[in-house]
Amino acid sequence: MRNLILVLLVALCSAEQPRPNFIVINIDDLGYADIGPFGSKLNRTPNLDRMAKEGMRLTSYYAAPVCSPSRAMLMTGCYPKRVLPTPHVLFPAAEVGLHPDEVTVAETLKAAGYATACVGKWHLGDQAPFLPNAQGFDFYFGIPYSNDMGMASEGSKSDLGKPTPKDEPKSRAGKMNPPETGLRGSDQPPLPMLRDGKAIARVKQGEQQRLVADYTREAEAFIRRSKDGPFFLYLPHSSVHFPLYPGQAWAGKSPHGHYSDWVEETDWSVGRILDTLRELGLDQRTLVIFTSDNGGTTRSSNAPLKGHKGSTWEGGVRAPTIAWWPGKIPAGTSSDVITGMFDVHPTFAKLAGAKLPDRKVDGIDLSPVLLGKDGAKGHDEFLYFRGLTLEAVRAGRWKLMLEGSNAPFQSKQPKKEAPLRLYDLEADVGETTDLAAANPDVVQRLLARAAAVDADLGRTETGPGVRPLGRFPNPRPVIGHDGTVRPDAVGTTVRFP
Repeated sequence: MRNLILVLLVALCSAEQPRPNFIVINIDDLGYADIGPFGSKLNRTPNLDRMAKEGMRLTSYYAAPVCSPSRAMLMTGCYPKRVLPTPHVLFPAAEVGLHPDEVTVAETLKAAGYATACVGKWHLGDQAPFLPNAQGFDFYFGIPYSNDMGMASEGSKSDLGKPTPKDEPKSRAGKMNPPETGLRGSDQPPLPMLRDGKAIARVKQGEQQRLVADYTREAEAFIRRSKDGPFFLYLPHSSVHFPLYPGQAWAGKSPHGHYSDWVEETDWSVGRILDTLRELGLDQRTLVIFTSDNGGTTRSSNAPLKGHKGSTWEGGVRAPTIAWWPGKIPAGTSSDVITGMFDVHPTFAKLAGAKLPDRKVDGIDLSPVLLGKDGAKGHDEFLYFRGLTLEAVRAGRWKLMLEGSNAPFQSKQPKKEAPLRLYDLEADVGETTDLAAANPDVVQRLLARAAAVDADLGRTETGPGVRPLGRFPNPRPVIGHDGTVRPDAVGTTVRFP
């Protein structure tokens, strides 16, 4: 009898499904219609086409208008203003960053026994307490911010094949005293490549051109090391952000210029990741989410959406998103329910059987939507913040653009107050027809919701629900303008003249 019980227990244990692996592939500045599954006729994306045929397109998936807030949203499961209350993005040698007390999705999964890695662009602070290894990642390889935040003479301000301007610092003199959010423009220091917090290279033109290949190699290596699972891989590519540096095997190969070259190389990278999962027999045990950190720039296509990166028009904040998990996510499906970056953390926690942090989280568990459950719902609403300002509110099909929304971030021109505008996103996703005058009741309902934000995050100022920024006094760049490496980022074999 005892032997029979043991046999049954062993059988039950062996029948238990292993916890899923998770991969998030986050592209930089990819437009809504820059890939085949979302309508591109210019860029050849066969791997993403296959991914969509085998998975689910999320067509109302929201990010933030720019990089750092969007990444904070993904990491924490919160509206970016709640956890990273800054007016724009972070720059090199910023005093502020994502607070070390914030609990990231990596920390949640690591506490549940997951191996964790971040490969690519971080952009949540470049001082030691803000970097990935201090925020739940066992392994990090990548650039701590955008690939244009380096020296002009080293290619960070010009595309592949274009002349490199001279460095013309405006305020660099003697001891550097950067503003709270870091050094901008011509004052920016050399661009560093980090491995586990240590600088291993100075990123110039040649290194820029190898970014996609290098990230892909490191990501594949982590998957192979962690194949016995469970693991979480965050792969935030530097592509396709300015400056454009498609790899040598891709430059000039598309018929539509370097932007398309880099989109197509990025598609190749996605194919390598998915092929590695198939090769190792991990495809049916791994949920992969492909997305973009914000809408595309004027180089990209956001059709049929209006606007671009930096705005709260749909083209600034909707990201082309695909969820892939063979055998779990219904193949060839699509969902238009309201979803977003802040849903990654609670969804992964639920599927992993992990505990969410004991604090306010704005995202929800989307696994019922992804798994195709009957009646599965997304969010009832979405709040469009740009920096610290609430610029629009969506409830169901209706989106109300508030007065003064989408003024330039740093315009020297007098601000022109735009009127209230109401759009029916189900009938008019391109936001072409203002229906405010014909629907005063809807306008008032959404205005009331906007007013209620003051009790939490605040419409323009920081409300009681906003948590503090992390602060690191007297910040220094990873690599100084003279090539000096910051003490906490010194590698053992590399110098940077």
